[in-house]
Amino acid sequence: MTKKQRALEIIERLKKKYPDSACTLDYDQAWKLLVSVRLAAQCTDARVNVVVEELYKVFPDINALAEAPVEEIERIVHPCGLGNSKARDISACMKTLRDEYGGRVPEDFDRLLALPGVGRKSANLIMGDVFGNPAIVTDTHCIRLVNRMGLVDGIKEPAKVEKELWKIIPPEEGSDFCHRLVDHGRAVCTARTHPYCDRCCLQDVCKKAGV
Repeated sequence: MTKKQRALEIIERLKKKYPDSACTLDYDQAWKLLVSVRLAAQCTDARVNVVVEELYKVFPDINALAEAPVEEIERIVHPCGLGNSKARDISACMKTLRDEYGGRVPEDFDRLLALPGVGRKSANLIMGDVFGNPAIVTDTHCIRLVNRMGLVDGIKEPAKVEKELWKIIPPEEGSDFCHRLVDHGRAVCTARTHPYCDRCCLQDVCKKAGV
């Protein structure tokens, strides 16, 4: 079985196992997902979802956040960790959206990547979830699982993993595939305990590398 054949089989099985997988960050506008994904660095999505509720009560739109003192943003987002750097990035990002894009999030990968605090993972998440474009989000679950499954070989750098996955994952499947990897990584192919291979829907096609 080639890597591409294995990838296609894994995609189909995960579709059946996790048909409703989606982003676990709560948002109803594109700029809010930008804020949440920045706060999610080294923080759980569940905590981010709680913190942004308070943030948006005080600063309900892009203009309000752009004009807000960084110290006030930091006070609210502090529970997410790295409060100072996250607050600075959120403030700068909202200013850029206001001043350069008329309050709209650009539907262009390179322009997203140029926004303060936005890396490839965040840009791909926006491209896939907000705009429905081809995207591969290489978060920690994705990197761990695709290495274990044998879709990539001992690669841990997110950009390099993304590059390898683009070779074997159909573009239209990338975004949903990565969301399903998160669900599978939390439920079965865990990081902090031994993975539950005995109840995994992929056990006969997974290489179990490093397990």
